[in-house]
Amino acid sequence: MAKSTFRSDEPVNRRSFLRRLGQGAAAAAVTTPWLRAGAAEDTTLQALIDQNQRSDFGRGFDSASRTIRMPQASLPTLAPSTVQTTEQAIQRYEAIVARSGWPAVPQSDRLRLGKRHASVIPLRQRLSVAGDLETNAGVTEVFDSYVEAAVRRFQARHGIGVDGVVREQTFKALNLPAPVRLAQLRTNLARLRSLSGSLSERFVTCNIPAAQIEAIENGIAVSRHVTVVGKPDRPSPDIQSRIVEVNFNPYWTVPVSIVRRDLIPKMQAEPDYLTNNRIRIFDQRGAELPPSQINWYSEEAVNYQFKQDPGDFNSLGSVRINFPNSHQVYMHDTPLKNLFGEDFRFHSSGCVRIQNVRELVNWLLGGMPGWSREEIDQVIRSGDRRDARLARPVPVYWVYVTAWATSDGVVQFRDDIYGRDGIDSPQATSRG
Repeated sequence: MAKSTFRSDEPVNRRSFLRRLGQGAAAAAVTTPWLRAGAAEDTTLQALIDQNQRSDFGRGFDSASRTIRMPQASLPTLAPSTVQTTEQAIQRYEAIVARSGWPAVPQSDRLRLGKRHASVIPLRQRLSVAGDLETNAGVTEVFDSYVEAAVRRFQARHGIGVDGVVREQTFKALNLPAPVRLAQLRTNLARLRSLSGSLSERFVTCNIPAAQIEAIENGIAVSRHVTVVGKPDRPSPDIQSRIVEVNFNPYWTVPVSIVRRDLIPKMQAEPDYLTNNRIRIFDQRGAELPPSQINWYSEEAVNYQFKQDPGDFNSLGSVRINFPNSHQVYMHDTPLKNLFGEDFRFHSSGCVRIQNVRELVNWLLGGMPGWSREEIDQVIRSGDRRDARLARPVPVYWVYVTAWATSDGVVQFRDDIYGRDGIDSPQATSRG
């Protein structure tokens, strides 16, 4: 039996109690199977948070309360089994709707661990109906570790920052009615059926409503990346293509649509904008022109080409990932990495910005001579323009999936940010 780490002369509070309890559990885990399972669940939870959400919280809460499984980080959104598991989820939600759904949770100030509030009772009921909280977890008004663990799981399933605290966004997701969630699953089942039958062993998925990329190999999400995707008024398109090339330290050629909608107004307000951002102007013969030669209060600028020099200031960052498509979009790095920390990541003009893009590039170019991880890092550091043509193009899917279930039985939802589901949902444009 593990020796106790408790000392009678040390002040006892929740933090120190849990720390010492964790020390004893670590010692006992060598011989106790249920503790080893709890440790594995901790790893799964932390991996999901690290990959997809912010992780600025402690992990010292009561491990005995986490008896409901978190989503498995290794399970992809798109897989051959996704259609079947989503069909099973629809049956579960049909049963929930038949039992009158779930109760509303009256909105209050934030609910968090240790708080006593009347809203905690309907919160417990709401989490229990959807399977995030065990039915025997109690009915008190105290927001205990069971409720906190259930809130974390709910947040992970809905693409909300996982911190176990119920704020405005979590209240909104909790209070979306069960019939709306059921309709969402039914709508997305048709999308999943059209996609799941043609998947290869190795591919990349960008789920636009989730603002997330997955690199899939043999049915496993080997890496997952937070992304920034198109604004609601400049949506990222659905795409099925193949990744053929990676550009290192690329130039950025400004699309005509951005020249018209963004660059011209910028130049009217800030005449030094192009110079400060190292964007050059070229005429149709390739001759460079000074910004002062353009009439920025007319449409004249759309007749010229605008190219931004490579560098850490470049809008594409250090990497661009190319694939043939009619929308003139691609995936790329970005100098604005602070945007990856937000829950609402719909800021681009249609392209997809990728967090930790080097990890994805390393996977895409894996095994190709001259493109080891060290060589990739060296090229990026050098600032030199280089291109890498993939020996075997990798299928890429930009999809619009707002509801699905993975093979672990966990049902996930995302906001219908572009309003494509056709469901009367108060959340469809709540954060637009």
